Amino acid sequence: MTTELVPGGNLALPPGELRLRVAGAFDVSALVTGADGKVGSDADFVFYNQPRAPGVRLLGDTLAVLPAQLRGGACRVTVVVSAAEPGTPLGRLPAPRLEVMDVQGSAVARFAPPRPGPETVLLVAELYLRPGAGWKLRAIGQGYADGLAGLVRDFGVDVTDDGQSRAAEPAVPSSEHPSRTDDGFVRAVNSARAQTGSPCITLDARLVRAARSHARAMADAGRLGGEGQDGVSVHQRITGAGYAYITVGEHLVSGPRTAAEFVEYCMVSERSRAILLDPVFRHAALAHADAGDRYWTALWATPLTPDALSRTAAEVVALTNAERGRAGLPTLAVDALLSAAAQAHCADMVARDFYDHTSPDGSRPWDRAAAAGSRLRTIGENIACGQRSAADVVAGWMNSPGHRANILKREFGHIGIGFAGGGRAGTYWCQLFGG
Repeated sequence: MTTELVPGGNLALPPGELRLRVAGAFDVSALVTGADGKVGSDADFVFYNQPRAPGVRLLGDTLAVLPAQLRGGACRVTVVVSAAEPGTPLGRLPAPRLEVMDVQGSAVARFAPPRPGPETVLLVAELYLRPGAGWKLRAIGQGYADGLAGLVRDFGVDVTDDGQSRAAEPAVPSSEHPSRTDDGFVRAVNSARAQTGSPCITLDARLVRAARSHARAMADAGRLGGEGQDGVSVHQRITGAGYAYITVGEHLVSGPRTAAEFVEYCMVSERSRAILLDPVFRHAALAHADAGDRYWTALWATPLTPDALSRTAAEVVALTNAERGRAGLPTLAVDALLSAAAQAHCADMVARDFYDHTSPDGSRPWDRAAAAGSRLRTIGENIACGQRSAADVVAGWMNSPGHRANILKREFGHIGIGFAGGGRAGTYWCQLFGG
């Protein structure tokens, strides 16, 4: 049974490792303290630049705590969240929610703190050792107005004048967070892009958070890959961090030791260089995690806007009609109802993590068209996933006999286009035809 905690409420914890997760636009951190309420050293502060301490690991938005392995004298672990976008009042963000799970992944407790106001840091909860009774969890939900640097200073962490913990200096590079210098990544990338006329990119905090999470997932698995051992793909991490995109690219690399070496590495390969220099991208992020090798994740994206979605759909229609024109067929007219059904199907494939003409509820293309209000009698559908542009997806359909037949079917006179970024494959496309 899962316990719903209120501020000040406490709960005895099961033995073994615990997972404490706060999803959303937050950075999660932890402070390990003794009976005096102070850290033993800067190594007791676990955060994005220093994701490990004895008994505590930061895995993206989740803290893994094994009380039996905490350093000697530790009797308390305080869980803290701050806005991923530095300086953002927490009251402007969706309310944080803490989920606590045991080693089997079963829910132990949940806590929804009162919504913060202007504070930028929130003390969410603490694990504490009660003599004779074992480890317990106490819900706190207390805002802190003096920022993360002020909070950790009060816990005894040695903080430099610019508000950064000295614990951060030798750990994960500053390119993992937009509030830090980017270790030359943006400068090197924009210098290369300028030579080809591509616009400059800027770091985006949401992409940074996703890149950090995926780099750590690859390091934990000990291998490069688009999907971690947790079954979450790099594209799902992007949308999970709150970034909706119309175009996305990524580099998953091991080996380089610095951001500058990473950029040099990407410039050697034609495919990698094309992503780095692609003029369509506006935002980027770079992060690494170490586990023997150094695992890098670079993300490149263009945000989804209504105009961008309309332009992409129009491009798919234009390319489709160009193919029909070459075959001597009349053009297809855009149908708003078919478009709504196609868009809804793409969004559904992302949300429910499937890829099929038949939805998990059993609905087929003609069912979805009718549900959107269409009265067209003949319905056909093309879907695709993973393609990064309208040109790529239409070319792929034309190279597939079944999809090509739909595009060139004389009985069709109407078309609707859907697109959604995210999900396991990264992009999902749909053409819904009617006649």
